[in-house]
Amino acid sequence: MTRLSFLGSVARVFMWAFLLALAVVVLYPLLWMTLNGFKTNAELFGDPFALPLDWSFDNYAKAWNRGVSGYLSTSVLVTLTSTVATVLVSAWAAYGLTRADLPFGRGLTGLILGGLMLAPTVALVPLVKMFQAMGLYNTFWALLILYTAFRVPFTTFLIRAYMIDLPRSVDEAASMDGASRWTCFWRITLPMCKPILISAVLLHILFTWNEYLFAMVFTSGTGVQTLPVGLMSLMSKHGTEYPVVFAGMVIAALPVVLLFFFGQRYIVKGLADGVGK
Repeated sequence: MTRLSFLGSVARVFMWAFLLALAVVVLYPLLWMTLNGFKTNAELFGDPFALPLDWSFDNYAKAWNRGVSGYLSTSVLVTLTSTVATVLVSAWAAYGLTRADLPFGRGLTGLILGGLMLAPTVALVPLVKMFQAMGLYNTFWALLILYTAFRVPFTTFLIRAYMIDLPRSVDEAASMDGASRWTCFWRITLPMCKPILISAVLLHILFTWNEYLFAMVFTSGTGVQTLPVGLMSLMSKHGTEYPVVFAGMVIAALPVVLLFFFGQRYIVKGLADGVGK
């Protein structure tokens, strides 16, 4: 074995060891949280790192009945609607910036991307006053508007970077055959953008599902609270029943974990094809 091949083998061993250690660091807290959701308070405080003595789903049922089901349905509704709105608006904006010969196209691109520099915390006070004046405070529409507005710049940037490399000759040929801009967008350009659209959908879902600041500030009623805020409420009401709180956290994390597990390659591809350009 040559010196170069030996060093390569050592590097691969260290790389796999590092990845294995990273996987343990990431997965162990999830496993620990899941196992503690099956324990009683006595078992949890007696030995928090031991396996449950009785594998009962009572804590998960209690968490579900004490509000997690409502928080989950609200999060699903807000996430799905804001995802559809954000991706459609961003895709249409990206199509206009890449396909339409706008007189101030570069300026519009810079204006949209400038939204990436707007910190949500800076806009909280005026947004609260505006939503209160419009009667949208503490409603589902407040979160829908906020999640869509603050994610459109990034999603537009992502999709636009992908559309730039698509051949314009296809759209031009369709236009010569009598297809309108609307038809070209829906039947030609959008299907060709399927990989980046999937990535944009997954990234938006991950953001919206875990978002806490807007959900805390703009929703004070129990009927419109999402999972992050709802779990904090669950902890304040049942803080002494830690296994129930852990069970609620597992229920909240499970959809995102499954989504990331099955869609991770699309997320990586989206970042490489979009942001990486």
